[in-house]
Amino acid sequence: MVAKVIKVLIGLVFIVLGAWTVYLFWSDLLTLVRGSIGLVLILAGLIAFALVAD
Repeated sequence: MVAKVIKVLIGLVFIVLGAWTVYLFWSDLLTLVRGSIGLVLILAGLIAFALVAD
């Protein structure tokens, strides 16, 4: 029982730290997402070509 509580507390700490990090680096995160949109579209196109080739 104590082990589960400790695991839940550790999980909550990680969630809070992750949310805080996203808040601090929000503009950098948006830049990263905007920069990767093109690569994701290229990958989607390649997957579509691979599906058509079969």
